[in-house]
Amino acid sequence: MTAPRFLDAAAIHAACPPEAAVAAVAAALRGGLDPTAEPPRSVVQVAHGQFLLMPSEAGETSAGVKVVTVAPGNPARGLPRVQAVHLHFDRDTLALTAVLDGTALTTLRTPAVSIAAVRQHLPERPLRLVVIGAGPQATGHVVTLAAVRPLASVVHLVRDPGRVPIDAVLLPLGSTEADAALGAADVVVCATSARTPLFDSTLLRPGSVVIAVGSHEPDARELDSALLARSSVVVEDTATALREAGDVILAIADGGLTAADLIPMRALLTGTAAPPSDRPLVVKTVGMSWEDVVVAEAVVSAARA
Repeated sequence: MTAPRFLDAAAIHAACPPEAAVAAVAAALRGGLDPTAEPPRSVVQVAHGQFLLMPSEAGETSAGVKVVTVAPGNPARGLPRVQAVHLHFDRDTLALTAVLDGTALTTLRTPAVSIAAVRQHLPERPLRLVVIGAGPQATGHVVTLAAVRPLASVVHLVRDPGRVPIDAVLLPLGSTEADAALGAADVVVCATSARTPLFDSTLLRPGSVVIAVGSHEPDARELDSALLARSSVVVEDTATALREAGDVILAIADGGLTAADLIPMRALLTGTAAPPSDRPLVVKTVGMSWEDVVVAEAVVSAARA
């Protein structure tokens, strides 16, 4: 029996660049993958955070399970809030074939899912991008979006620019300059641990694209209900969103949205749903197991070549 291969962050990103990850997600959904068939992730509370257990057999040749830890106290220790490992199995024999750095896999696949959803709805011209946050998912979305469209400008909005160690244009969230950037943005990415809305959504233009990936909890949100009420709202899977996506759940509770209004990502990519271009397009994701398996399969396959 061949020993499982370990793929660290460098190996994952070398094997599967962002555009390849976007293509893998889109191809899976267009090829018949049905997110509604996925089991819900298990959330296990522990003394200092959570374990998330995420199994799936969504790959064409593989199955997998990602084990994620969420430790809210870690940033104060200089450690990542979210860490993970992904176990990759042969779909037929269930033999373990590879172990992947799950944090790196998440950093690759989450933006891939976002960009796969919005790619066909983006202007062809260079994009004005505003990113709220400056962590791995924030920077990962910049890299992935740049892989599929030229970027005219990139601005990060953060609470305290002086504490952010990235080489980028940084503006204080809520400042006059930040509001102006939001008003001009083609795409806004929210990738924070916020539990309440980050900005006044009336600042956004009607045709803007908004991506929210920061939370998977029913009582936390980055976007206000008014934005979801006037937008086309895309989710990975309706049942999953109604269980975990606080932005969606709270907007429904506020009366601005209904479950029937939600557009599954699969419908968007297969053309059975066509959102109007004169409304904002909101993509709210919480992360699902199939996404890890599909992107991990692309990584492992390329690493073998």
